[in-house]
Amino acid sequence: MATWNLDTAHSEIKFKAKHLVVSTVTGHFESFTGKVTTTGDSFVGATVEFEADINSINTNQAQRDGHLKSADFFDAENHPKMIFKSSSFTKKSDENYVLTGDLTIRGTTKLVNLNVVYNGTVQGFGGDFSVAGFEITGKISRKEFGLTWNGITEAGGVVVADEVKLDINAELVYAPAEESVLA
Repeated sequence: MATWNLDTAHSEIKFKAKHLVVSTVTGHFESFTGKVTTTGDSFVGATVEFEADINSINTNQAQRDGHLKSADFFDAENHPKMIFKSSSFTKKSDENYVLTGDLTIRGTTKLVNLNVVYNGTVQGFGGDFSVAGFEITGKISRKEFGLTWNGITEAGGVVVADEVKLDINAELVYAPAEESVLA
């Protein structure tokens, strides 16, 4: 069994949602952890775990960030973490995978499917550790997770779209079992 820890200095967890139907707001989480556990020489069948600190949300606008942390959206005071735990990691082609698992936001858990591109594994600087890279994308309905707040413009349009696009760049570093971040 091998454990790979998410290298937060070389990874990012971003999201995008339509604002007023015509523009897109992008944000990210500044504080997160994750690990991948494999049983063989490949990532097929790997177990993936991830947590993001809701209070670390950043859309480059403090007032909006405060609103997102409030009970109108994530309710960070009562639900401080967004959590993902995989149920399968399936290879579709040489570099394409589907990651399926339970995503928990605001106390609601839903099964989600994420598209994964495996960019390969290389030796890190100095050659004494391995590094693997992945690009993960997907879409979720924020309303399915209880993030239902919205406003209506004077013209009758919605302020925030229901669909949220996820865009994750993950760099994993091989770690002996005793160095795993999420035990």
